[in-house]
Amino acid sequence: MFEWARDRALRWAHPGGSRGPLNVDEHRPSGTGEGVYLPSYWAGYAHRSGFYSRDFAHQFAGAHLLGLAEANLTMLRRFAASATPEHGYHPVWAFNFDGSYLAIDYRGPDDFVREIPVVFELVERAELGYRWTGDRAYVDDPVLRDFYRHATGEFVTRHSAGGLVARGTGGGIFQGVASYNELSGEPLAEAGDGIAAQYRAYLAMAALSRAGGASGAAFERRAAELKRHFNETWSGRGTGSGMVRAYTVDGRAMTGWGRENSWFMPLKGIIDDGPRNDDYLDFVDAQASGPGRPENVEALTYLPDTFFRHGRDDTAWKWMREIFAVRDRPHVAGGLNGDYPEVPFTLVGQTVEGLLGVRPDAPDAVTTRSRLPEGVDWLEVSGIPLGDGHLAVRHDRHASTLTNLSSHVTYRWTARLPGGRTRVQHVPPGRAVTAG
Repeated sequence: MFEWARDRALRWAHPGGSRGPLNVDEHRPSGTGEGVYLPSYWAGYAHRSGFYSRDFAHQFAGAHLLGLAEANLTMLRRFAASATPEHGYHPVWAFNFDGSYLAIDYRGPDDFVREIPVVFELVERAELGYRWTGDRAYVDDPVLRDFYRHATGEFVTRHSAGGLVARGTGGGIFQGVASYNELSGEPLAEAGDGIAAQYRAYLAMAALSRAGGASGAAFERRAAELKRHFNETWSGRGTGSGMVRAYTVDGRAMTGWGRENSWFMPLKGIIDDGPRNDDYLDFVDAQASGPGRPENVEALTYLPDTFFRHGRDDTAWKWMREIFAVRDRPHVAGGLNGDYPEVPFTLVGQTVEGLLGVRPDAPDAVTTRSRLPEGVDWLEVSGIPLGDGHLAVRHDRHASTLTNLSSHVTYRWTARLPGGRTRVQHVPPGRAVTAG
């Protein structure tokens, strides 16, 4: 699985300076000419010549692990720079690989695809990029700083009607939707994936603020306030299928299965820990396994992340295997499921961040926690880029090993072990240390 995902994902990468077609889509298979590509990678339909913000956000970790850190930063800056007052502080949804707007999704400053959750996911990914790379551009670049500030400030003010939660229009994707679930037909103003992503963006902004030398306390308070509002008011009192997962423009509370606006709530950790969260995870797994299963495989790629977050390692692994098993089946938009770039990129990320439980804190700190499911007795990945060096992580059933592959970085390794034990060790260059 990993070898297929690694090799397949790298086929979608573009080195900076390469040339290729622009504005290719199902209506213009030859595009509208050629351009010089930025360091970038395919994130979206394989029959369109561009990268999409939602796909990019979910492929980000896998791309970093595959050596595409320059592309991650370059692509993030394009989205950030496009989130202007003219665009209502929404980032443009899709770009050609040369950095121009992808024509099929952009008709003008008041007529382009925009979806609430991705504004906040991009802030969250910026903080992740900083934790993986230690690159000060994520903190100091003025284009990125302005985007973070607007996304967690003016954007919310402009699109919340004076409330706490950023809202969509209830119209179609070219008018601005509240949820990633574009197919429900529900006129949503607020959605579970939007409020959950907003919560994570505040936490990310707190961390980025601290990295920049400021206090993150104000953003931590906003995150806590939003989470309290969600659990005490917004989500109602129901559990499982009875939990509120969206509101329509006329104020109706929506319960039941909402796909993205359902599973994003546990994915982002906005539901308080406890029986209610446990019941909702059961509900998500049952619905996605049954008649509510999404037809598009890229929607399923969020499920391993959702269950890994909550320690349901066997369920997360089940979904990784299901996604891999359907790679050679037809995709609903044409081609094969495995031709959708999100599939291989996320499997790479889920192997390292999920199964290996690697949490970076660049430039020189890392935490690991084995999430080996039943039937997997050991797992090792070598060449993981962290800060200015690389490392290998191996988990066996009763021990974990970190090998420092760099020649100049000493890593501070926090190993979380079975039984709630924790060991903190320094691993010098060229050394391997085992904790168990």
